[in-house]
Amino acid sequence: MVSSSSKNKMMMMMSSSSRHNEKDQLFHILHKVPQGDTPYVKAKHAQLVEKDPEAAIVLFWKAINAGDRVESALKDMAVVMKQLNRTEEAIEAIKSFRGRCPKQAQESLDNVLIDLYKKCGKVDEQIELLKRKLRLIYRGEIFNGKPTKTARSHGKKFQVSVQQETSRLLGNLAWAYMQKSNYLTAEVVYRKAQMIDPDANKACSLGICLIKQGRYYDARLVLEEISQRKIPGSEEIRARNRAAELLMEINTFEPPPSDVSDILGLDDDFLNGLQLLMNEWGPARSKRLPIFEEISSFRDQLAC
Repeated sequence: MVSSSSKNKMMMMMSSSSRHNEKDQLFHILHKVPQGDTPYVKAKHAQLVEKDPEAAIVLFWKAINAGDRVESALKDMAVVMKQLNRTEEAIEAIKSFRGRCPKQAQESLDNVLIDLYKKCGKVDEQIELLKRKLRLIYRGEIFNGKPTKTARSHGKKFQVSVQQETSRLLGNLAWAYMQKSNYLTAEVVYRKAQMIDPDANKACSLGICLIKQGRYYDARLVLEEISQRKIPGSEEIRARNRAAELLMEINTFEPPPSDVSDILGLDDDFLNGLQLLMNEWGPARSKRLPIFEEISSFRDQLAC
């Protein structure tokens, strides 16, 4: 028979072990560090707890080479490298090792690449990758064929539709053309993005694009929609403040009279082609999503 004192000791040991496990679990939750003793877990601990990015990179490499959560290790390593201004190295790492990741991981790796291209000023590479992702939308291959996907931002999960993703990609594409001072094409792409899924941030960017062209009246019309809260996202104070700043900037200029059709300077075939694409948009009619369908036919116009 087990004595009562032995039982008490066993109960105390079990209680202590339980408290230790709860404390350990709480530690991992607070620091968002996975449990275990694998290379990837050690890398996350170095990144998030020890705050040692150089050590984290070494351990992420070990995780990739060991086949330990390669997709997560590759993306997390790229984030740390970006923070250390080792962006070029992060790009090469993703290009070299993405083949070890499953097909469903390629889309998120593309998103990381786009962010890295943007960080180091590789605008042409960014444009090409964005066009490729838009072609995937046309072929119905984005989100692995599903109408929505689960995304995460600041620790919160939310659903993103194909339309929202299309508009986001078009907004990024327009921004890239802005970096090349190709404001006419950027304007066309921004307007298509707003037709699909309007928001205040892209409206501000469109306003900047119009200001760059000296079209202050058109820019004012776009920005005042934010001030009047006519666009989704206008309730955010940051967007309204940005719109107000841009409107004040416009007031410093003398707005010249302009004829929009003359200023656009785009040939009729290009504009008609884009209009046809927008007319075809309609998720209920087909699984084929025609945003920038046959985008290669507009290669000369979009790549200038």
